[in-house]
Amino acid sequence: MADKLVLVDGNSVAYRAFFALPLLNNEKGVYTNAVYGFTTMLLKILEEEEPAHMLIAFDAGKTTFRHETYKEYKGTRQKTPPELAEQLPLMRDLVKAFNIAYEEVENYEADDIIGTLAKRAEKEGWETKIFTGDKDLLQLVDEKIHVALLRKGITNVDTYDLKQLQEKYGLKPSQIIDMKGLMGDSSDNIPGVPGIGEKTALKLLAAHDTLEGVYENIESVSGKKMKEKLVENEQQAVMSKKLATILTEVPLKMTLEDLSLGERNTPALLELFRDLEFSSLIDRIDPDGGAAGEEQLEDVEVQVIDDLDPSMLATPSALVIESLEENYHNATIVGGALANETGVYFLSPEVLAKSSTFKEWAKDESQEKIVFNAKRAVVGLAWQDIPLEGVIFDGQMASYLIDPGAASHEMADIAKRKKGMQVQRDETVYGKGKKMHVPEEAVLAQHVGRKAAAVLELKPDLEKELQENEQLELLTELEMPLSIILGRMERHGVAIDKEELEKIGEGLTERLQEIETKIHDMAGTVFNINSPKQLGEILFEKMDLPPLKKTKTGYSTSADVLEKLQDQHEIIPEILLYRQLSKLNSTYIEGLIKAIHNKTGKIHTMFNQALTQTGRLSSTEPNLQNIPIRLEEGRRIRHAFVPSKDNSYILAADYSQIELRVLAHISGDENLIEAFRHGMDIHTKTAMDVFEVEEAKVTSAMRRTAKAVNFGIVYGISDYGLSQSLGITRKQAQSFIDKYLESYPGVSEYMDSSIEEAREKGYVTTMMNRRRYLPEITSRNFNLRSFAERTAMNTPIQGSAADIIKKAMVDMDKAMDKEKTKAVMLLQVHDELIFEVPENEVESFSEVVKKVMESAIEIDVPLIADVDYGKTWYDAK
Repeated sequence: MADKLVLVDGNSVAYRAFFALPLLNNEKGVYTNAVYGFTTMLLKILEEEEPAHMLIAFDAGKTTFRHETYKEYKGTRQKTPPELAEQLPLMRDLVKAFNIAYEEVENYEADDIIGTLAKRAEKEGWETKIFTGDKDLLQLVDEKIHVALLRKGITNVDTYDLKQLQEKYGLKPSQIIDMKGLMGDSSDNIPGVPGIGEKTALKLLAAHDTLEGVYENIESVSGKKMKEKLVENEQQAVMSKKLATILTEVPLKMTLEDLSLGERNTPALLELFRDLEFSSLIDRIDPDGGAAGEEQLEDVEVQVIDDLDPSMLATPSALVIESLEENYHNATIVGGALANETGVYFLSPEVLAKSSTFKEWAKDESQEKIVFNAKRAVVGLAWQDIPLEGVIFDGQMASYLIDPGAASHEMADIAKRKKGMQVQRDETVYGKGKKMHVPEEAVLAQHVGRKAAAVLELKPDLEKELQENEQLELLTELEMPLSIILGRMERHGVAIDKEELEKIGEGLTERLQEIETKIHDMAGTVFNINSPKQLGEILFEKMDLPPLKKTKTGYSTSADVLEKLQDQHEIIPEILLYRQLSKLNSTYIEGLIKAIHNKTGKIHTMFNQALTQTGRLSSTEPNLQNIPIRLEEGRRIRHAFVPSKDNSYILAADYSQIELRVLAHISGDENLIEAFRHGMDIHTKTAMDVFEVEEAKVTSAMRRTAKAVNFGIVYGISDYGLSQSLGITRKQAQSFIDKYLESYPGVSEYMDSSIEEAREKGYVTTMMNRRRYLPEITSRNFNLRSFAERTAMNTPIQGSAADIIKKAMVDMDKAMDKEKTKAVMLLQVHDELIFEVPENEVESFSEVVKKVMESAIEIDVPLIADVDYGKTWYDAK
């Protein structure tokens, strides 16, 4: 509709999104919950309203013309949490990519911009719809101006026209400001008349229509005390009305036509969504995921061969093994390609399977291979019983080390970024999801051959960049050997006792039935606990518990709502436990059973080596690093992880508080170093310092708080983040942080110096020279800069801890080879290594693994590895 305008209160929607969703962050550590909520709201508006004209208004700064009238205006508002502030620039980036007009004007609020444009549109006969979480904007409601008020959450709205405003509040739009003049507004620190609340204000306005009417008829106001308050505070009431009044004459240069909704920049949106890891939103803006629009590429001369001839081999050669599915443990290889000085060759699956020349070349360590994603190639060929040795360079890992913050380390993106080369994206060749297909051989050969040629061409440039960064050793001595080790671990898999898993599942089902009966007894009726609608009616209508949040379909029974009601009734903890156990059963019991490989009877996870900016490994399909162990029922799942051979044990070796030990070393703080050298419990020591008590007087609650502070410091937590994790006020949280830094001055100095290093160099490094670039560290934007500063402090700690466990894995692999042991490394779970060890080796192997892990690197405090073993992972406590 050409005469329809949509206006969005950007700051209001951002705040709503931030507090409606739990703190989320992507693998780079960037908080994303508010951006995600903001984006879903925008998409909903665009899809449902289909506006021809649209604008998003933001507040420009903390002070406005209203502060000239009343300097304490909004003075009681808490400082914006840094976790939200850091996301505001990202929202502006998204708005630009959507090609939606946005505006912020110094000395005015977003409300004033919205009011000005809404009234302009009204004069032109346009329909206007305003989206906000701020009831103040209801004063703008008119015949052609409607206000969509966000309820708790971000996607549910109540839309007000003149009739609905009258029905809900009994007010005309103009009376909204009269009411604020009388009762004030604590959220904006508008004083109003002390002692007059909403009920009294409505009563006065019903009798006298306006604030001015109240004072014109002051003698007829009943109640001596009320009359006195009104008379004493008349100037304050008039000022309060003025403060609450939205200005509709902001000097805006733009015209209504300037608000025409442009065509969205889909490539820019896709890049942002990938960077922010909003994979669920990609299909909503482009079902092809950005595959369309690739440039036509010049052909690479690729020879399709029936067998590999020795004359086609040279060292080094680039090798690409191609399979369609992401999970290469179940993937079908569709072909491979070799590229070297003699040419580029495509090998069909049949050639790969039957060619003795290829198999001999693959396992020949002296034949140097350049690959892209070594682990995928190693595991893919291992499933075909073809060993791959002699890998000397991995283009993907090189790119990851050079630029860990890049949005993508896929072949097409690296080739374009580093060489300006065009390599087609896989989805343009194979499709996506259910639409995937294998193209005709000529197309397939060209695509895979081009990849191999690109890998070969990229190596010199990537290698040179690594050398300049002093990171070549990090690739060749740590990440490359680790890729091969991880590949072997994945292919070996972890044995699972399916019957035990099913037994645990049966036990969980029985437990769930018991809790269900208990909940029904407490409620006095039978209902579907999994139905939010039914549960809401039981809790908030039948049992009369206070409803904290409402949704479009009824009462909210989300986890955050129920957690706040835990002390209100004994039924709430039971419902929360029921949900936790239900998730355990569906996600982990049923999920792990589904993940058992049909050929091996084991679980074969995939370790992501080129994902996190800190260098930590992650695990997918299934995620074996995330099995919940806080509940005993969750820990019991580890009972099902067993040795694959008789007379063997599962052995677990776990670094003790490695990140805090790294912090002690990097910071050089004498108090921390001494505590670790004397074997003190570091959380107890911190509790002693923070609470200023003797060791004997440290309670479990104090230690728990100290633990949160210790690890909060490592992860760069803010007062807001700590307050959320401990359930305390931000003021209390900040006092804990301040006390910690007083107790450990070396840590405070380290934080300052790490920020200085980042400003000077543009990046920070780990102990093994892993880099993380922080271009925002010098930004004039406070929010961007504060995120970079926090990252500068915590990356060297987290990244060094990740490097140490990786180094321990490489050292263990060498030690196992030297010892000729039959033990097998199975898993890495953050700071823990899991092995399968024959019974006759378990004692000696325990000593070896402890010695190797504790000597992986030399630092100023002892590295401690706790080693235990048992017949299951659960028993290897």
